[in-house]
Amino acid sequence: MARRPRPTEPESVTRLAHFADLVRETVPPIHRAGVPFVAAGAAVALAGRRHGWIRTPATAATLATAAFFRHPSRVPPNAAGVVVAPADGQVALVDHAPPPHELGLRDTPRPRVSIFLSIFDVHVQRIPIAGTVESVEYRPGKFVSADLPDASAENERNSMLIRTADGTELVVVQIAGLIARRIVCEARPGDPVTLGDTYGLIRFGSRVDVYLPEGTRPLVAVGQRAVGAETVLAQLG
Repeated sequence: MARRPRPTEPESVTRLAHFADLVRETVPPIHRAGVPFVAAGAAVALAGRRHGWIRTPATAATLATAAFFRHPSRVPPNAAGVVVAPADGQVALVDHAPPPHELGLRDTPRPRVSIFLSIFDVHVQRIPIAGTVESVEYRPGKFVSADLPDASAENERNSMLIRTADGTELVVVQIAGLIARRIVCEARPGDPVTLGDTYGLIRFGSRVDVYLPEGTRPLVAVGQRAVGAETVLAQLG
């Protein structure tokens, strides 16, 4: 929200404060997991500021890293029973598949929506439905391209089971990609989670799968662009 000017402030101060508000609203903050990477690039650029061959690429790398780790605010839909996209990206798959076996669920295929994140997409992950985290299971694996169907089964992944207040189960899986080498998940079993909250991040190219309850009809199609916390994937109940 824009800062309201105070009557006692000089006009120059008011204008500067208004400009600062506009910058904050336009330029998204950086996720804390990316701060060390951005700081390292900035330190190199500063140390080599007298040498263009160091300063220029280091500055470019710093800006690119800051853009990758951007963490924009989002406004989830105000509707009951909606499942929102857990990430920004392109819908790569809409099919049926068994949930990850490490969660101990039945092998019955469930509706699945896979979202592929390129290096240009926002890479934070958001809670797709309100409820309680039942379990979080990490499994090491390969690093094949995340836009391939085999990535769900073969790649390094972190699976989370969420149970809603009425007992509905939903699974969301962070999957490392071709150049991704680090999955960050801040949610823990027993945590209450709110629709649209940020819970994790995958560094440098990845994919996120959502396994919907049996019988649910996805509301998105392959090729569609998804906006994390805002695009509705399905309506439950």
